Amino acid sequence: ICVCLTGCSFGGQFYSLEDTWHPDLGEPFGIMHCVQCHCEPQKGRRGKVFGKVNCKNIKQDCPEPECDEPILLPGHCCKTCPKGNNPLTYQPFISLFILFPPEFVAVLTGVRDSWLPSSSGVARARFSLTRTSLAFSITYQSLSVFTIVISVTLLQPYLPVCVCLCVQICGVWKNVAKPLLRQLQSEQMRISLSTSTSRRDEVEGKIIKHRALFAETFSSTLTSEEENSGMGGIAMLTLSDTENNLHFILILQGLIRHRGREPLVVPIRVQLLYRQHTLREVRANITSHDPDFAEVLTDLNSRELFWLSRGQLAIAVATEGQDPQQISGFITGRKSCDTIQSVMSSGDALTPGKTGGVGSAVFNLHDNGTLEYQVQVAGLTSDVVGLTIEQKPRRRNKRSVLYDLTPEYSGATGQAVGSWSRLEARHIHMLLQNELFINVATAHSQDGELRGQIKAVLYSGLEAPRHELPTPLAGYFVSPPVRTGASGHAWVSVDRQCHLHYEIVIAGLSKSDDLTVNAHLHGLAEIGEIDDSSPTRKRLLTGFYGSQAQGVLKDISVELLQHLDQGTAFIQVSTKLNPRGEIRGRVHVPNNCEFGTRGEVEEADVDDTVAKDPEELKKDPHTCFFENQHHAHGSQWTPNYDKCFSCSCQKRTVICDPVICPVLTCTRTIQPEGKCCPVCDAYSCFLSSLNHFPLSLSGCYFEGDQKMHAPGTTWHPFVPPFGYIKCAVCTCRGSTGEVHCEKVTCPVLTCSHPVRRSPSDCCKECPEEEKGPAGLEHSDMMQADGPRHCKFGKNYYQNSDNWHPWVPVVGEMKCINCWCDVSMSKCCFSDGTVVNANIGGLLSSPLELLPYLFSPVILHVFIFCSLHSMV
Repeated sequence: ICVCLTGCSFGGQFYSLEDTWHPDLGEPFGIMHCVQCHCEPQKGRRGKVFGKVNCKNIKQDCPEPECDEPILLPGHCCKTCPKGNNPLTYQPFISLFILFPPEFVAVLTGVRDSWLPSSSGVARARFSLTRTSLAFSITYQSLSVFTIVISVTLLQPYLPVCVCLCVQICGVWKNVAKPLLRQLQSEQMRISLSTSTSRRDEVEGKIIKHRALFAETFSSTLTSEEENSGMGGIAMLTLSDTENNLHFILILQGLIRHRGREPLVVPIRVQLLYRQHTLREVRANITSHDPDFAEVLTDLNSRELFWLSRGQLAIAVATEGQDPQQISGFITGRKSCDTIQSVMSSGDALTPGKTGGVGSAVFNLHDNGTLEYQVQVAGLTSDVVGLTIEQKPRRRNKRSVLYDLTPEYSGATGQAVGSWSRLEARHIHMLLQNELFINVATAHSQDGELRGQIKAVLYSGLEAPRHELPTPLAGYFVSPPVRTGASGHAWVSVDRQCHLHYEIVIAGLSKSDDLTVNAHLHGLAEIGEIDDSSPTRKRLLTGFYGSQAQGVLKDISVELLQHLDQGTAFIQVSTKLNPRGEIRGRVHVPNNCEFGTRGEVEEADVDDTVAKDPEELKKDPHTCFFENQHHAHGSQWTPNYDKCFSCSCQKRTVICDPVICPVLTCTRTIQPEGKCCPVCDAYSCFLSSLNHFPLSLSGCYFEGDQKMHAPGTTWHPFVPPFGYIKCAVCTCRGSTGEVHCEKVTCPVLTCSHPVRRSPSDCCKECPEEEKGPAGLEHSDMMQADGPRHCKFGKNYYQNSDNWHPWVPVVGEMKCINCWCDVSMSKCCFSDGTVVNANIGGLLSSPLELLPYLFSPVILHVFIFCSLHSMV
């Protein structure tokens, strides 16, 4: 399995190389449209390509509108003239969206331009493009690759080499940069396959898009019996929908040995063979510049169709003339790394219902036409009386059964395991075209309580055990049970680094239901007991649209890993209709992660990991030195000088924020020893639980501080790397489990000189009385006739002094000038474009600048300024 990943990580999101975007600070601040970030490709010391984020202010690039009253449209940075007033419009960032064909193919044969003997091996590579990821599956013939390592590399500078030890190669190139996607679209990309022993076995070919890939259900890899031939090809075949006609397209490489500029016309002979006996023959001409060939073999008889289904037919292509060449191969069902599966739900039954039951199936098609299956059902209203594979009904409620799995079904286990060994060629064609269904009939629903379409799920590259039965997800497993028409299943695994890999597929949601779903992983508090009255640990996996979700969860707690190991964890999918859970399934993943998640350290990437050794930390230019200790970039700790502060290292800058304690709703609190915040005592907590009993079984998980919050509680959000934002308040809505954040509305003040009681406060207040600068000596305060000092942060300045403020997170703001004007600190931007009119021009602390970093009016100026300060 190969997984290749290059790009930039920013704000919890991953971006491809060359991507551009506007940073999103989340609620309640939103997207900053006047700041544009770019993922720039960089090369490391070893030549490894990585991404570097560069953000800039684009407000200065806005053109001057040619009207008197320009307007600012939502989602735009620049003001424009109203429609009909000025045809000139400007959009600083246009999202690039290109429709790429989802399927590509390549034929790989021996390299014939080298002085080395050419390989006789032939490989076929198929590519599927989804958004910015490229999944590929490679099969090969006539290569000695049973126990040797094979390397697959796309011949482009940005893709690392993927190494596999396997017979069929499956891989995913994730986050492909847009320039490379354009090269893929324009067929300027090649792929090579070689063994680790010598270049003699290397094969390579060009990646092309082909119209026949979407309809292909049978395939053949064509090889030559001649040693070091350097020739080969592939055949893509499919049956007609209604007639027994076999359509095929040949892609040939190296069969015609002609180096002239003018195309050479060569006659060929195409034969359909069974045990060296010719059944059909087609003669045609091809050219050296375009050796592809397409044809239809009409009216295959029953014997030919039977041999086709068993993988016993072969196709041979031979040239005719002075130097005849021939390649051939057996025809089998189309091979790929995708998984053939089905989710059975009551919502997809012929008579749709909402029973809360679930069915799950996994299939494996062999070259000889045998279809292995594993099926499981649960949560049914009555006993199973029929388990069948069917095609789409020709008439309403008129089922068309192809195969009966009922004899293999066990009521004790709820499973059916076996094989269907007599698939016809038409059945294989329908299976690979997603035209078959699996139906579960019960005593109460004779026509079917559950039904699901059998279809392939694209290979994802995750370490999920797709060959095994997945975890079934049903409303029946929710507590209390939910009568829903939806169901699903999930593959879950834990890798060597103790990271959780998951793939979820759901079905049966009606069009009226909200398709926005959230998958959560729950760990039960008591080992071995499924009791919803106990407190649970909840981790958000992902939010997704449609019917599939997949990903990797890395920062898993030790407790959750233990629950996974002991089988006391479950996956739950919730919708807006059922926010407490639409479907759920119990998960058991044995693992050896008793010490929690392990770091991912690969031998080739030692230079890219964070050094933990103190001597190595001193050499890191991003290390912070604080309280006689070195701290790595991105690390967090509690300082020795005050346990009620939290510090972090951000590229040589130490940022310390006071811990903001949550608001308690109880009447009696206690202060635990060694803790910063008070907590409710046991008796008061008990009374509080009685008052809020309907909500006491749920809570909200906030990504900022990565903590669970009780229903009804409010808190100031923690936004890394800025810390606590006191200009916003978040609330946990216990009825839905959602976190709602909104800006703090400051009251209107009537005084002329409002002040902040604390530098971290969001709103100013009117002072009770005018006071002198705090901290000055009595003798200084008595100097009424002389100029008065200005206090800015912890520093004091004389009248008319100038300085650049130092702001947490970004350091010294060289684009901002501050001065002392008769005991009042005033600041403005050095270029004169923006004056702190919104701030009032009066500041007493650099921390007062932080709330205004999130103002839509001047955020872009601060970021632009901070970027210059970092240079």
